[in-house]
This record gives sequence, structure tokens and C-alpha cells, in this order.
Amino acid sequence: MNHSMDLLRFTSSIIVSLLLLTSASMGALAQNTAVRTPSDVVREFYRTMHERRIREAFALSIYKPAIEGLTDGEFEELRPDFEKLAAAIPEKIEISGEQISGEVATVFVKIAGGEKAALSEPVGLILDRGNWIVGDKENQEFVRKAGRQFFFEARIQTHHNEVQAMLQRISLAQIAYASQHNNTYADLPALIAAGVVPKDIESPETIGYRFHVKVAKNGKSWTAGAEPVRYGRTGRFSYFMDLTGIRSADIAGKPLILPSEKK
Repeated sequence: MNHSMDLLRFTSSIIVSLLLLTSASMGALAQNTAVRTPSDVVREFYRTMHERRIREAFALSIYKPAIEGLTDGEFEELRPDFEKLAAAIPEKIEISGEQISGEVATVFVKIAGGEKAALSEPVGLILDRGNWIVGDKENQEFVRKAGRQFFFEARIQTHHNEVQAMLQRISLAQIAYASQHNNTYADLPALIAAGVVPKDIESPETIGYRFHVKVAKNGKSWTAGAEPVRYGRTGRFSYFMDLTGIRSADIAGKPLILPSEKK
């Protein structure tokens, strides 16, 4: 009987010890896995993006569903766009403040080493499943619905804006060229040679579009156009421009030709 009591006491002491150890371990684990503050997340986002660790960076944001859905091939296709984005991220940033209101936070970021007068830029975050992530609720839902197509759609929209800006630049370049060449216009190679449009316009990888300029035989008028290199991937609209302005249409990547130009 005494032996049984001793065994019971021994067993009880072992159980108590295990419970104490488990409690201590859980406490340590809780400390190690504590939720990162909004400022912590922003620092990590900027750091990983600057280091070209694109997937890790976007995993800290509302864009996680979009980046996770990409195949290796799709990621490589988008890599030039991601590299552009990463190149704009400074090596160091300064956190000048943090505000939290419920499940929304704002972190104020300033480029380290920048001018003292420079204002801090706000970076928004939301609390998602117990963790702070960069972004906002409205766009988070949009990204979720778009899934792996999100980055392709964003790239297309960016390219559309860049194409219109480049066509407007061509229009201004024609004015500058004509003012120095007896009011006659030039084709694209001549505009490039004159230094009034950038040479990289010849590379379709720059904006994802092919540009061309057609000049009348007498040199007194001109038209320009642009079509996506890969319809549905680098762009959807085809563009046409003359002295009256820019037009665009989705015609499956074919050149946009106005009725007056069909001769």
C-alpha cells in the first residue's frame, strides 16, 4: 500500500513537472511568434523587395493570393516588371511614425538619407487573420477575385498608359523636328537619330508594344501607331495617332487603321 502511494506521488510529481514545462514552452513560443507590428512588416516588405525577393515581399501584402497563384513560367514572364518595381525601392528607409485604429494601421516612411525637408509617405496596412499586411481592404478583395491574373491585368493597364504617353511624346517630337527641317516630318528612325524620341522605343520589351510612324511622301503629314507584342499579355488596345489626336480600340492586336487611311 505504501509502495502504491509512493508511486502515485511520483507519478503526480512527473505530471506537474511536465505541465510546468509545457506552460513555459508555450509562453516562450508565444513570445517567438508574437504578431509583428505594422512598422516591422513595412520594414520587412521594403527590405525583401529591395533585395529582389519578390515572392517574399508580396507575401507580406494583399497581393499574396496573386503572387502565390503564378506558375514559375508566369513569374519569369512578369519578372522584368517586378525588377522595375524593386529597383525603385531604396536600400534603407526611416519609420517616422505609426498609427493604429482597430484593424487598420498607417506607417509613415521616409527614405533614409533623403532631404530633411522631405515629407514622410504613408503606407497603409490591415489586420488579416491576426497578421498585419500592406494594403487596404477594398483592393484586397479585388486582388482575391483577380487571382493570378491580377499582375497581368495591372501590367496591361500600365502599358496602355505608357503607350499613350509615348505617342504624345512622338507628337511633340514631330513638332520639334519640323521646326528645324523646313516644316517636314520624320519617320521613327529619323526621330531617334535626331534625339527627340528615346532609342529604346525600338525594343518591344520596353513597353510591350511595337511603334511605327508613317510620313507622307511630301513630308507634310504623318501618322503613328502601336500594337501589343502579345495580345492579352502585354496589351489589348491597338493605337492610331495623327495630327488630330490618339484613338484606340481592342481589335485582337491588329493595327488600327482609320477609314481615311485605308487606301
